[in-house]
Amino acid sequence: MPVRMKQLEPFDLIVFGGTGDLAHRKLLPALYYRELDGQLHDNARIIAVSRRDLSDDEYREWARKSVASQVNGLCDLAMQRFMERITYVSLNVDENTGWENLEQVLAGREDITRAFYLSVSPKFFGPICSAIGEHGLVTEETRVTIEKPIGHDGESAHAVNETIGSVFKEHQIFRIDHYLGKETVQNLMALRFANVLFEPLWNSAHIDHVQITVAETLGVESRAGYYDTAGALRDMVQNHLLQLLCLVAMEPPESMEADSVRDEKLKVLKALVPMDEDRVNRNTVRGQYRAGASAGGAVGGYLEEVGNPHSMTETFVAAKVEIANWRWAGVPFYMRTGKRLASRLSEIVIQFKDLPHSIFLEEAGQIAANQLIIRLQPDEGVKMQLMIKDPGPGGMRLRKVPLDMSFAEAFKVRNVDAYERLIIDMIRGNQTLFMRRDEVEAAWKWVDPILEHWANDKEPPKGYTSGTWGPSASIALIERDGRTWHEE
Repeated sequence: MPVRMKQLEPFDLIVFGGTGDLAHRKLLPALYYRELDGQLHDNARIIAVSRRDLSDDEYREWARKSVASQVNGLCDLAMQRFMERITYVSLNVDENTGWENLEQVLAGREDITRAFYLSVSPKFFGPICSAIGEHGLVTEETRVTIEKPIGHDGESAHAVNETIGSVFKEHQIFRIDHYLGKETVQNLMALRFANVLFEPLWNSAHIDHVQITVAETLGVESRAGYYDTAGALRDMVQNHLLQLLCLVAMEPPESMEADSVRDEKLKVLKALVPMDEDRVNRNTVRGQYRAGASAGGAVGGYLEEVGNPHSMTETFVAAKVEIANWRWAGVPFYMRTGKRLASRLSEIVIQFKDLPHSIFLEEAGQIAANQLIIRLQPDEGVKMQLMIKDPGPGGMRLRKVPLDMSFAEAFKVRNVDAYERLIIDMIRGNQTLFMRRDEVEAAWKWVDPILEHWANDKEPPKGYTSGTWGPSASIALIERDGRTWHEE
């Protein structure tokens, strides 16, 4: 019997950037699905905020088209309910005008959850939060959600946190990393802490190394302006990949309470071996894609796409990361991420050590070390590589086979988008899957020396052909340790 969704209490969700790309692709479809499942209270409202001059009906039509473009098989009744709870407010953050319109819409609803979602450029985080405070819109039940990137480096992240922290208390601030909302990421927690099988082996005595890969086939697309000032290290490593590393490497928390989990993640970030100049040179690779081919055919290079022939921005990063604690001493974590790579995938590979001794004859075949592969996208699931006997007579022949669990096949349910889960958690006030301020600043503390060294390095990023797995230097990074990247 399916578990019935627990309905939310009444709330006002105010989405700044309500006509933006994130609202179009992710937020509105996510909220529609929560409507479809009956999780939204009759007294819940969605208030879209943007500088465009639109009526409620005009915005609802835009929202309807957004949902229809992302969702298969719309339910007319659910869509009607969804449209009725949407209100639009025209407000210009640049000119600091229109706040009285938002005040009027929110008036008289101070006793219910009030959730601000800042789906805007990070440069507006501070001004919007300050204005929210100045206009008296913060209540005891108010939350604010901000998207990454939080700052451009450690110093700017601290400044952003200070500004937001002057208006909201820490328990009201939700720093979102959508990777933490993925089903498989949470299943990593379940695998480790809900099964006696893995945790006793989750250490340097049994694990040889860990690989974390987040690969994209797309280029910078419409994000060229932002991306050329950010790059892969800021855009992906400082947040997504380091958060995945923390979940793999952290000690068992006392409970699933938010601060208990985040305390353990913070310990991992603090235990990362600092990246001095020698380690940056030896343990990192930065690349930039050139013209080549992808699934859609021939594609141009990064420099042509951004219109900046002198750009030193990296579109690929590989790094060998070390953790200085008892559990992980001597176990390297290899991370890589990039655009225009050979395939789109996000996965964590736990590579166990070789058998200390084989009892089988040489004719049985080579024994491969066990692997636990946690796939985040595109096909969420968990795969365990084991050795078994090849069926049939004729002696012992060993063969590597996967124990493969695809979530879509195992549970026969729709794969819930990360934003659905994170929006609901934010409205409920559950911060477990959100980053705390000290986590963000600890991650920047590790990343900043890499950025500083690269900024002073006159050598451009290493080129790689679009449609490949990145520059050859990333292969050398792992192979000089006698290991190889997992690619299937």
